Amino acid sequence: MRARYGGVESERAVQTSDAELAARLRRRDPRAFDDVYGRYAPRLFRFLVRLAGRRDVADDLFQDTWLAVARHADRLAEDTDLCAWLFTIARNRYRSHRRSALIDLARAALFSREPARPAPEPEGAADARADVAALEAALRELPAVHREVLLLGAVEGLEAAQVAGVLGIREDAARKRLSRARAELAARLEKRNAERPRQGPAPPITAAPRGARGGSR
Repeated sequence: MRARYGGVESERAVQTSDAELAARLRRRDPRAFDDVYGRYAPRLFRFLVRLAGRRDVADDLFQDTWLAVARHADRLAEDTDLCAWLFTIARNRYRSHRRSALIDLARAALFSREPARPAPEPEGAADARADVAALEAALRELPAVHREVLLLGAVEGLEAAQVAGVLGIREDAARKRLSRARAELAARLEKRNAERPRQGPAPPITAAPRGARGGSR
């Protein structure tokens, strides 16, 4: 199994529709797996990293996903939505792992944090990094049911029907769930942004207690 998740799609994969790729998978075309991998590997890995909260866990789930694709490719129905099918497999691998290993998402998020850079940053860079960090943290705090629908619909750009297929719910339910997830994420971000100034240097008012303590007898 490959260890790389980046790169661009091959010219052959770009020129082939998802329906054609699915048909070739059913026929066990030797090159079909490579073309599907080239098209979807980066998106599936990104999805699993954000869903699991840890890159090492996502790496294992990613490998399991492609093993499952290889095992079950010849069972694809003719009307299978290839994109939704792949994300369904990835999501199921994550859910199975979460049930068996009882992943502590809060601890995973803590362990995956990168240390702050000690060197000074250009003006505006710190604010930009803080915005990204706040978004990622707010996303991790969401309930799994909201995090996964946001990752599928808002981040990976799946259509509502595809999201519904991955989650096993009706399309209107998927739209409502995505709307609620967006609203909850926005509320968490607004709260974080409101709290951010208090996380910086101590405000001038803190000098008053020090003076009061110094003047007391």
